[in-house]
Amino acid sequence: MFTALAREKANPYWEGSFQHPFIQQLQAGTLAPEIFRYYLIQDRYYLEHFGKLYQLIGEQSERPEVKKLMATNAEHLALGELAIRETFFAELGITDEEINTTAIAPTAYHYVSHMYRQLVEGTPNVAVAGMLPCAWLYQEIGTRLIEQGSPHVLYQRWIETYAGEESKAAIQGERKLLDQLYAESTPKEQEQMLAAFVISSQMEYAFWEMAQTLETWD
Repeated sequence: MFTALAREKANPYWEGSFQHPFIQQLQAGTLAPEIFRYYLIQDRYYLEHFGKLYQLIGEQSERPEVKKLMATNAEHLALGELAIRETFFAELGITDEEINTTAIAPTAYHYVSHMYRQLVEGTPNVAVAGMLPCAWLYQEIGTRLIEQGSPHVLYQRWIETYAGEESKAAIQGERKLLDQLYAESTPKEQEQMLAAFVISSQMEYAFWEMAQTLETWD
């Protein structure tokens, strides 16, 4: 099964994410406001392109089930995660001017570039594999953190975004489809799918570090 094998290969980066100070402090309620603010602005850029990638993959894939998944994911992203982010921005007073004057961090730029590259140099199946770690990892983080929760109101709402049964069911469905795509792929495409998943997992870990250090270009 692709998802089990990919998850095993990427495990060090997933465990690193679970234990990262950003996640630990978010749960404890001690994460510095400026770090969470910086994370939200960088994540806005990332999610904007995430939505575009759903559209592009759906357009380029010849498989109806992939087209349907990409359309569903794009809709859920717009109605769920992006909508919640907008309420965070409003409550924190993050303005369009601040967004436009905050440079995109190297890690955010490289992560987005990596995902586009899978579609340009690989295949729609490879691109889908590179997209999965984001949603799957966040769902696992939400499930872990919800048991204790966070004393910080905004951080608690962030956790709740990813801890629901709907998110869990969506990930299970996406994993099932990717396992099927992998089984029907050529050895070369299978190798590309695994590599895309692992690199995305590495970039997920790097994204927390980017926020924690308020990363900028040298």
